[in-house]
Amino acid sequence: MQTRYLGPKKLAVSAIGLGCMGMSEFYGPIDEQEARATLRRALDLGITFFDTADVYGVGHNERFIGEVLKDVRDRIVIATKFASVRTPDGAFKGICGRPEYVHQSCDASLQRLGIETIDLYYQHRVDKEVPIEETVGAMAELVKQGKVKTLGLSEVSARNLRRAYSVHPITAVQTEYSVWSREPEEHVLPTCKELGVGFVPYSPLGRGFLTGRIRSLNQLADGDFRQIAPRFKDENLQQNLKLLEKLEEIAAQKECTPGQLALAWLLAQDECIVPIPGTRRVRYLEENAAAADVQLTAEELRAIDAACPRGAAAGERYPDFMMGSIDTDE
Repeated sequence: MQTRYLGPKKLAVSAIGLGCMGMSEFYGPIDEQEARATLRRALDLGITFFDTADVYGVGHNERFIGEVLKDVRDRIVIATKFASVRTPDGAFKGICGRPEYVHQSCDASLQRLGIETIDLYYQHRVDKEVPIEETVGAMAELVKQGKVKTLGLSEVSARNLRRAYSVHPITAVQTEYSVWSREPEEHVLPTCKELGVGFVPYSPLGRGFLTGRIRSLNQLADGDFRQIAPRFKDENLQQNLKLLEKLEEIAAQKECTPGQLALAWLLAQDECIVPIPGTRRVRYLEENAAAADVQLTAEELRAIDAACPRGAAAGERYPDFMMGSIDTDE
């Protein structure tokens, strides 16, 4: 597995990381034994970058990651997040970026993870009621205290990224980005490149859609988030399947899977990009990791752009009630 470097502090991570959210909730029933095996297999494949958050499973995900990977702490990079507030029973309460909450959340995450220092600490969503300078100022205090090594922001606008960077260097921005979610190309990604900030695409496989394994909502288990995601519904899904068919044709010519093609496309966009496909199954993890060896030619990249240009996907990324928490430059 290749190594890439995030941000001005050059945080070394595997070129492809592992998003761990689905090991706790959001995508239907969980086989914990298989999830454990997936985490351990990731190490064998050279994956060193593990992404979690306090909100995933209301703390379960951090505890799970900390427990399974505790014996390899010196070999891995752990990223976690704060700001999305939930009640103990899982209900979402909102976004909080108040300085005192930053400190409370960090201490709680450290305890659940069973570690002394978080390698990369993100603000999960921007609190529109608190100036980002105040939130990042509190995050910077965590760095001085040795509780956090580097700072990140998730789903942040280019405008607020600049404001945050003026307070403390930002190592990475995490935002949804894939061949069917190309919004970051307009403002955020160019700003990251200008400032030397790493870029970590989550859902780089379009929540599984770009693997070609999801053709109908009937394939999804009860409680699977994708059942309410606009891009997986009705006419939107049918339109998006037409895009997928074009990508599948290119993948077949390349002799790789559609998912590997999608990840290789991301890796080819810039050296600052480190996708974190999420999975809880060993076979899919192995497929994703192998994408690091898929090299795309300039002609193939042009073909992918033509097959799925910016704005081609039908439907929003999230339902309306969730889109309100996204910080944009519009």
